Amino acid sequence: MVIYLSTPKTDKVSEDGENDKLKFGLSSMQGWRATMEDAHSALLDLDNDTASFGVFDGHGGKVVAKFCAKYLHIEVLHTEAYAAGDLGAAVHRAYLRMDEMMRGQRGWQELQALGDKINQFTGITEGLIWSPKASDSNDRHDDWAFEEGPHSDFTGPNCGSTACVALVRNRQLVVANAGDSRCVISRNGQAYNLSRDHKPELEAERERIQSAGGYIKMGHVNGSLNLSRAIGIIFLLASFCSYLSP
Repeated sequence: MVIYLSTPKTDKVSEDGENDKLKFGLSSMQGWRATMEDAHSALLDLDNDTASFGVFDGHGGKVVAKFCAKYLHIEVLHTEAYAAGDLGAAVHRAYLRMDEMMRGQRGWQELQALGDKINQFTGITEGLIWSPKASDSNDRHDDWAFEEGPHSDFTGPNCGSTACVALVRNRQLVVANAGDSRCVISRNGQAYNLSRDHKPELEAERERIQSAGGYIKMGHVNGSLNLSRAIGIIFLLASFCSYLSP
């Protein structure tokens, strides 16, 4: 259940940065929601030639959005496809990897930590947009080995997040999307969509959901979510089992 404030929080949190190839600026606002559930990542130097930017709109909680902001770009960087120069396949694999990593004892522990009132990794209080810090090294790749513990059978979080990511390498731009966060490009003052919103009312999405055993009720998947693709949301996995299909 979404809880709304009586008046919106309109304070902005902004950030900018640049290197010798790119400049970026970003700003966030909590709005009407009771807590800030969104996150982002903006890394000018994923490697020497590549920058990574991502927006993650949380649903039912903030932890999946924060998890994606913290780990998705690292998983992109360390895929075999990335080493082979295939950015599209690399980010595709990283999206799928997010759900895998959020399971089991290790996934449960990480989600618990990211959901703390004051995050033990960053010290950022709830209510501010979350992003990885520049000091977070992309070189510290974690194989995410299975761990025994009381939550070894944890199947994943019931909350979720959109994921809209752009990778920029020299003059190449690769965009990946799951959900309804949108990527646009401006050319001569005209905005053009680079991603497609994933909504249950789209014919192809409706057919995919129904063939997976789900249903659409009042524009919501299984009557509960107005997105047709997302990261997390394990209780709708039957409907989302192929959320990154072509």
